[in-house]
Amino acid sequence: MSDLVTRPALRLVFMGTPEFAAASLQGVFDAGFQIVGVVTATDKPGGRGRATMVTSAVKDKAIELGLPVLQPEKLRDPAFLEALQAWQADLFVVVAFRMLPEIVWSMPPWGTINLHGSLLPAYRGAAPIHWAVLNGERETGVTIFFLQHAIDTGDLLYQERMPISPEETTGSVYQRMMAIGARALLRSLHLIAANEIILRPQDPSLVSHAPKIYPDMAQLDFSWPQSRLLNWIRGMTPVPGAWFMLEGKMVKVHHATGLAEQPDQPPGTLVLNGKILQIAAPDGWILPLELQLEGRRRVSVVDFINGMNWSPGIVGHITYQTASP
Repeated sequence: MSDLVTRPALRLVFMGTPEFAAASLQGVFDAGFQIVGVVTATDKPGGRGRATMVTSAVKDKAIELGLPVLQPEKLRDPAFLEALQAWQADLFVVVAFRMLPEIVWSMPPWGTINLHGSLLPAYRGAAPIHWAVLNGERETGVTIFFLQHAIDTGDLLYQERMPISPEETTGSVYQRMMAIGARALLRSLHLIAANEIILRPQDPSLVSHAPKIYPDMAQLDFSWPQSRLLNWIRGMTPVPGAWFMLEGKMVKVHHATGLAEQPDQPPGTLVLNGKILQIAAPDGWILPLELQLEGRRRVSVVDFINGMNWSPGIVGHITYQTASP
């Protein structure tokens, strides 16, 4: 490979929105690449009473770095397309942004690359980190690929693997992946700048999907095996948060462990054993460690028990709908 310490000559436009993307923007800037502009989401109402406008993490980072910013409401808006074209970028770089129309991703002469949070073609879609944890995967990674017509189907430029430990949540994987993704993106940009690109088509036999996560999908179904329930809790943490209904109120489970002992109660039965709360699954017990009652703050299981004023023994039965595992 050619010398990677020289300042790359590529003119880049960076597109992204959340903290995950801001880390990559910082890395690309620090590496000396020429970022001629940044595209991010429009400001949104937020804060107490939604009285203030909240900016994206990428916009905040771009302003900090002194980079020009575009915030189009519609990606086909002629005024936006004209401004984007005026930047005369060689390459667009996309990290955690909206789906781009062809008129945008095909604009630069070198195309558009995207950072995706899985080892494509596994977990194509909006929530690859969630689904890797939900499914109990022990490995994931990041992929840099060139955009084409169908979402997440473009030729692969670079991949980097990372393990998932048995106790990790979606949140902890997300945090680690920010740094790994930024590093992989830089590696890819150096390959492109050095004209040392070797592309690989995606293997259609290895495709899996990672659709968007909605809050109702986070409900715990206690007819599932213990391992599935624990994965669901990890995978839905921190958002939207795994939950169950108890006496008409939602209870979120932020952290839990398991007990291999065979329950002598039907699935969904809550049993208080001293200061240990146990929930029956078909093949073991779920032991919540951090819980949050609807309208209350997140607390330890001991504080939760104290607030419920329960006596030892069976303290409730969880209402749940049987769902496909």
